[in-house]
Order: sequence, then structure tokens, then C-alpha cells
Amino acid sequence: MVKPGGICPAAGYWKAACSIIDIHKMPYFTRLILFLFCLVVLVESRKPRRRRWTGQLEMPRPSHLYKKNLDVTKMRKGKPQPLLRVDDHDFTMRPAFGGPAIPVGVDVQVESLDSISEVDMDFTMTLYLRHYWKDERLAFQSTSNKSMTFDGRLVKKIWVPDVFFVHSKRSFIHDTTTDNIMLRVFPDGHVLYSMRITVTAMCNMDFSHFPLDSQTCSLELESYAYTDEDLMLYWKNGDESLKTDEKISLSQFLIQKFHTTSRLAFYSSTGWYNRLYINFTLRRHIFFFLLQTYFPATLMVMLSWVSFWIDRRAVPARVSLGITTVLTMSTIITGVNASMPRVSYIKAVDIYLWVSFVFVFLSVLEYAAVNYLTTVQERKERKLRDKFPCTCAMLHSRTIMLDGSYSESEANSLAGYLRSHLLTEEERQDKIVVHLSLSNESDSRKKGLLKGQMGLRIIQNTHATDKYSRLIFPASFIFFNLIYWSVFS
Repeated sequence: MVKPGGICPAAGYWKAACSIIDIHKMPYFTRLILFLFCLVVLVESRKPRRRRWTGQLEMPRPSHLYKKNLDVTKMRKGKPQPLLRVDDHDFTMRPAFGGPAIPVGVDVQVESLDSISEVDMDFTMTLYLRHYWKDERLAFQSTSNKSMTFDGRLVKKIWVPDVFFVHSKRSFIHDTTTDNIMLRVFPDGHVLYSMRITVTAMCNMDFSHFPLDSQTCSLELESYAYTDEDLMLYWKNGDESLKTDEKISLSQFLIQKFHTTSRLAFYSSTGWYNRLYINFTLRRHIFFFLLQTYFPATLMVMLSWVSFWIDRRAVPARVSLGITTVLTMSTIITGVNASMPRVSYIKAVDIYLWVSFVFVFLSVLEYAAVNYLTTVQERKERKLRDKFPCTCAMLHSRTIMLDGSYSESEANSLAGYLRSHLLTEEERQDKIVVHLSLSNESDSRKKGLLKGQMGLRIIQNTHATDKYSRLIFPASFIFFNLIYWSVFS
């Protein structure tokens, strides 16, 4: 027998329907059928439902051979256990606060040396800066003894060394596509902190030997807040702590060497700090300046010597040549100084350019001296012609005789005749001039006598100025170049 109210065990709306029907008023056979119907409905509701067809084949479940490793970052039931106990410690204080100084090792890998500016006296460098220290507060248990790597988000929650670049003008951490920061924590608490930085720092350059100079620049690292009593910076592997890319090259410099040093820096108000130095030596390429500065200046000096072979009466040619070389040298000097800082000492290139400018200027003065001597000589000849008019006639007669059929002996006889018969004592000066005119071209061993050779000596000195300049100027410039390149190269 079915108990009243107990023949409808179905759940849901079937149970509500059964509760509405009054079972006691039904016949026995009807109640039996109703019980069986409810039992069938209950059994069918307990069976799992079939998935609808989606047009995709179901992939078989992987076997135990392909079972993935357990992901410890997944949320478990109950309160999650953090990998690092960051919230349990105060990371505003350094590790082992109040105890001995914490050692922080540093190593650097130089990626590129971008530019060196002589005008601003600075350089730009891109590098990987890495710090190594131990913080027991970050230790964790690990069965595999493997480290864990994090990005820059964890850096803001823990303690990191406050290392900065001394004498830097500007610097930044690369953030493409995210902040280039890496944090690696080992189970025993050792930490590796790495970041990619581009820094522009000052470089005190000495241009006394420019452009035949070598420059040594330094990038200095130091803690800002912690003195040597709290933090000890050191190169982790000595000289091996600094590594460079073999492809680093500069257009104007040859990188000779990179090396590291360290020392203590003292500040009167705070104390002593450990400071690390990245030193690199650069030697300037000279070939660029040979083509752009030295070679043009040398050509201008040699071009100024061409005036020594030009006739002294060609005033426009010699003056224009001299002025052109002077102006060109001024342009070269101005162009070189425009790309250099305004230092208060003399550079090697200044010595060469200004000496070349002096040589060019002296070639202009040489023609001024030649022109002046020529003018003085012509003025004296004009005075002699005005004072002794017969001299002009006699000179003209001498020219006719030498150009005619008279021989050298006949010209000498004529000179003796004039000396013994035609001339008086009062015309002695005229006699000397006539004798010089007759004997100058007839006999090279009789080149004038005593005071009558004054006009001829002036003409000879004028020619000798150009003649001697053709030898003195090149010899002096070659001697200067020998001394210059032996001292500065």
C-alpha cells in the first residue's frame, strides 16, 4: 500500500501536480498507475542530459602522459598562499637594517655609445645596469631550487638600491613595449635587478691638442641616500663586470678601451659614499680634419706663393690673388671655431690655421714691399731725367749704337771719347750715368762704377725680393709643418 502523500516522490513541477490531486479519493488501480508514472519520471530526471550537436568533434581527453605541471598561481580553495611574503615585511628599510653595510654588486653591459658632442661636452650611452644583493625577507621554499622572475610591478613593493648617475644631464628607462625592468629572486633571498637605461652625462674634455687629441670620459654611479656605512657598492666581477658590444663604433672616434674603477666620494654634509666609474678612452680620427681643414689651409698658403712668379707690374692680378687667399683662410678659421666650444686656451688646429694665415698675409705684404720699392726707383729715375736732360739723349744714343752696327769695342771707345773730350767737370754725374748705360750690356764685368750704380741697385733689390721669397716662404712653411706634426701627433 502506498502511504498517503507518499506516492509522488518526483521533484519540481511534478511534485506540485501530485500534491494538487487527492490520492485518497482515487481507486486503487489508478493510484498504482500514478505511482509508476511518477517513478519513471523520477528515474529519467536523474539521468545526465546529452549535449547538443554543435558541428565540432569532441577531442579525446589527454592521457596521464600529457598531464600538465601544476600551476601554483591558480587560486585554491580557501585563503591563497602568496609566493613571496611581501606584505609581511616593511620594505621601506634596507635589508639587515641597523646592522653592517649591505653589499650590492654591480655589472654593466654597454649596448651603444650613441654620440659625443664637443660643443656641449657630453656623451650619450645606452646600457644594461644590473644589481646583485641578498634580502632574506624575499626567501621562499622551493623543492627545485629554481629562481622566479618578475617584471617591474614587483619592484615598487620591495627594497631596491637607490643608485643614480653622477653628473648626468638626463636619463630614462626604456618603456617599449613595457618598462624594461627585470627582477629575479632566488630561494635563498638573492636578488638580481636589471634595467635598460639611456643616459646623457658630462665629459670634461681637453681640446689643447684638437683634432689630434684623445679624450677620457667617465660614467659615475653612486647611492643617493645610503652612505658607505649602510650600502657598499662594488664591481661584482672586477674588470670583467664591464662588457661591451663589439659592434660599437663612432664616426669621429676610435674606442681604445673600457675599464672600471672605484673610490670613495666625500660630501661635507652627509659623509662618504662608494662611487663606481665606467671609464672609456677615445681617440679622434684625423682623416676627416685633414680633408676639411688642413689640406685646404695648405693649398691656400701654396696659392699665395704664386704671386711671387707674377710680374710686379701686374698689380690687379697680385692684389686680387692675395686678398682671395686671405679671405679664404678667414672663412676656414671661422668654420672650425663655430663647431667648437669657446675655450680660453689655444687649440692645436688654431696654431696651424693662424700660422697659415700669417704666411698668406706676409705674401700680400711682400708684394706691397715690392711695389713700394719699384715706385721709389721710378721716382728717382724721373728726378735724374729732369735734372740732366742730356742724359736721356745720351741714353737714347747708346740704344741706337748698340742696336746698330757698332761692336762692343766701338761702344767702349765711344765711352772713352766722351770721358776725355766731350764732358766737362761740371757734367761728371751725367758722365757716370752715360758710362753705366754704355757698359751695362757690353761687358758683364763692368757693371757700373761707384755712386753711378745707385739706380741699378734699386732695380736689382726689387727683383731679389721676389726671388728670395720663392725660397724662403716654402722652406719656412715646410719647417713649421715638421715641428707641428712631430709635437702634436
